[in-house]
Amino acid sequence: MVLVVNFRIFGRPFIGLNGGPQFPHSEAISFQIPCKDQSEIDKYWELLTADGGSESQCGWLKDKFGISWQVTSPEMMKYLGGSDAQGAQRATQAMLGMKKIILKELQDAYLGNN
Repeated sequence: MVLVVNFRIFGRPFIGLNGGPQFPHSEAISFQIPCKDQSEIDKYWELLTADGGSESQCGWLKDKFGISWQVTSPEMMKYLGGSDAQGAQRATQAMLGMKKIILKELQDAYLGNN
């Protein structure tokens, strides 16, 4: 039996289908949350890793249901894709060492402030 649920995330409609245990969750489907600042990153990170969620690297996590999320920020992308190629490389290296994104650390890496 296929079960269907309609729901909204950030005002966008989604439909979930329960296709049965032969279709497990995977990282092939994930959600991205673009956060306006560090406090919003912290908020969503704490909410989604609570009660059995798990942290991964570079802003990725799985919630308690095994759904993959990436908690990001437009500010983060400013450092990773900035016009200073060496700064962007430093910011990328800093991000690779992170689980939850820390914007101040990305900014410091981009600017060369160690």
